[in-house]
Amino acid sequence: MSTSGQGGQSGSGASGERAPEPSRGRTLDPALAEVRFLTVAEVAAVMRVSKMTVYRMVHAGELPAVRVGRSFRVPEKAVHDYLRGAFIEAG
Repeated sequence: MSTSGQGGQSGSGASGERAPEPSRGRTLDPALAEVRFLTVAEVAAVMRVSKMTVYRMVHAGELPAVRVGRSFRVPEKAVHDYLRGAFIEAG
């Protein structure tokens, strides 16, 4: 057996001080670490609308979303911002 697969497993403690490297060599934006994403079903529950309405809003560009595989995730702040804007317009 080779020990090359165990690099970074040493007991020196130095590796414990570094943050884990993001996959695929990308740097992690600290602001993204703070973002909370909601599923379409969670957004629908918060807004008291159907999931189809949320999908329509995402596809129309009214609500920003990130595609994860075949599903969407919506930043929680985007939902709150949308509702805040809609509330002001209705008042």
